Amino acid sequence: MVEKNLLNSTSVEERREMLDRNEKGIAVKKQSELLEVNRTSVYYRPVQKPDPDIEIMHIIDEIYTRWPHYGYRRITNELQNRNILINRKRVLRLMRHMGIYGIAPGPNLSKRTHQHHTYPYLLRGVKPERPDHIWGIDITYIRMTGGFMYLVAIIDWYSRHIVGWELSSTLEKGFVLRTLRKAIASRKPEIINSDQGAHFTCGDYINLLKEHKIQISMDGKGRATDNAITERFFRNLKWKKIYYESYSQPQEVYRAVRAYIEEYNNTRPHHA
Repeated sequence: MVEKNLLNSTSVEERREMLDRNEKGIAVKKQSELLEVNRTSVYYRPVQKPDPDIEIMHIIDEIYTRWPHYGYRRITNELQNRNILINRKRVLRLMRHMGIYGIAPGPNLSKRTHQHHTYPYLLRGVKPERPDHIWGIDITYIRMTGGFMYLVAIIDWYSRHIVGWELSSTLEKGFVLRTLRKAIASRKPEIINSDQGAHFTCGDYINLLKEHKIQISMDGKGRATDNAITERFFRNLKWKKIYYESYSQPQEVYRAVRAYIEEYNNTRPHHA
């Protein structure tokens, strides 16, 4: 049995390296559960053949990072202006796969199955006044050579400190919940803000926040500026680190993100 203090004191990458694929006594699936590691990342292998969708997704990521208020129509226009033959339907499909939602809604997006789990935006005109007053949580796309990963990050809006983060090769909700649980194990915010994505409107996420008596705030529909502090962190991470290097393995991405966050948290001066 893996001790809880071991899980709390080690990173996801370190726990992933503890896995023994040749161990016959305990299956990899069981080892992943005990170590609280996303099993899909254990079997991750970079794509060998160039995938045109991945190349386009990388470009979409750059466009969206620069202009987070763009919806799929404007992103389609931008791609076409770069001589990429693509239609809106394909762009919308790729954006959904990336977990990107701009201002412009797609077909039937108004008929959300999670409508009863959306909450109002509580922070209009409110400024963070102290540590742990307001946290922001969001997910972003991290490109790799021939592949990609997803990064979830939680940021204290007052200090700009990253209080929790994790990488995953899929958009499964477990990696969001693990990151949140670990972050609030030693401290918790009065308010946490997110967008209205499926990860943040699911019952498990909402119930976890209610259990800890944390107020829930969600960006207004089509208002990318409501979570501007978190978006700015993602933008700086990509333009100052991710876009300057080529990463082909999850371990390389993990080391790059960890190095940037350690510098961001400990040595980079913040206005607050």
